[in-house]
Amino acid sequence: MSTAVTAQPRVVNRWWQFAAAFVTMMAIANLQYAWTLFTGPLTRGLHATLAAVQVAFAAFVLTETWLVPFEGWLVDTLGPRVVIMAGGVLVGLGWIGAGLSHSVGQLVFWYALGGVGAGAVYGACIGHALKWFPDHRGLVAGAVAGGYGIGTALTVAPIAAMIKTSGWAHTFVVWGFIQGIIVIILGSFIVRPPKAWLPPGWTPQEAAARTRVRQSSRDLRPHEVVRQGSFWGLYFIMTLMGFTGLVVTAQISPIARFYHVDKTIVAFGLTAIVLAIQLDRVLNGLTRPFWGWVSDHIGRENTMFIAFGIQCLTIVVWIHTIAHPVAFVVLSGLAFFSWGEIFSLFPATVGDLYGRAYATTNYGILYTSKGVASIFAGPVAAAAKQSSGNWGPVLWTMAGASALAALLALFWLKPLARRTLESTGQMVAAPAVGGE
Repeated sequence: MSTAVTAQPRVVNRWWQFAAAFVTMMAIANLQYAWTLFTGPLTRGLHATLAAVQVAFAAFVLTETWLVPFEGWLVDTLGPRVVIMAGGVLVGLGWIGAGLSHSVGQLVFWYALGGVGAGAVYGACIGHALKWFPDHRGLVAGAVAGGYGIGTALTVAPIAAMIKTSGWAHTFVVWGFIQGIIVIILGSFIVRPPKAWLPPGWTPQEAAARTRVRQSSRDLRPHEVVRQGSFWGLYFIMTLMGFTGLVVTAQISPIARFYHVDKTIVAFGLTAIVLAIQLDRVLNGLTRPFWGWVSDHIGRENTMFIAFGIQCLTIVVWIHTIAHPVAFVVLSGLAFFSWGEIFSLFPATVGDLYGRAYATTNYGILYTSKGVASIFAGPVAAAAKQSSGNWGPVLWTMAGASALAALLALFWLKPLARRTLESTGQMVAAPAVGGE
């Protein structure tokens, strides 16, 4: 009797669960990726410096990330539905409160509250994907994370237009209501798979025999995970890469203004900055399932090395062509394409190394590295630019960080991951022709 109950999930199709999680992630994307549109208006409206305003962004990312382990525990304990719906309330309040703010302090408080909600939704949706799709972990985790990356692409133009015509405060309030309601409605459709459920006809052993992806045969609890050297290797590398992408996320409008390309019309009547943000968000969404799919076939660390190396080369070329509007648009997009994959590769790696029973909580702990990175990408980067008088030092630091991350992934993380699997019991993939 118990076998009949656990063999099939109480949903029509797990792909409907994927669709609900994907659109939910799209609905929270503006809190991070549309922020850069508000920085200029906020500095003028609140009579504050850019570094002061960017404290709100850092506070958002910190609360979005540092509470995810606790929120992940709630998801693993109570299920994703309640957590996502509560997160939707906080997401809406975050932008509504930001629109009603009259000081930087109030802005920081409300944006931090929005971060709590966004982190709850993000962590729940990623964990949801890891549990429903152990057979396509990299691809589907990447696709769900891609909703967060691509969500702003559909709304950047109307948000930019509303800021211009109605002001930043009105825009925050209107879109706060829209985004919060969408998350609450979609969250009500989210359900978790039954305990011990596996896709029909799929086993970890069979998957290991077909690919170069190894998966642990044990489910490690969070206190066991943080004792693994591989976890701290993942944490450091994700912090490095988080910094490179969050600089572009938070500072692209100020960078465009500094190099006088922000108001240049490039195509379709759109300025370089609006077109760059649209392209960035599309590529930031596509990169996650793409590199996730690649990693399902050639391994996580190998994929990291390739993607992070491309990020380094892209930023170096961008530095030398950044004052050209078309190059600014194209290369900022490529920077996102070779950065956003961290939000598919790292959760997939957590599932591989430490199992899926506590995947939401375990990835939540790793996800706090994004909060660490935000401190350097937001106020520290803005202060560094103010101190040096240009963005050159920040951009070169980004290139160096991505190069270091690529090398560490291949030559440090890969051996650490192998030792973790050997110590916990692994499902070993048959090596492809040519071996490791």
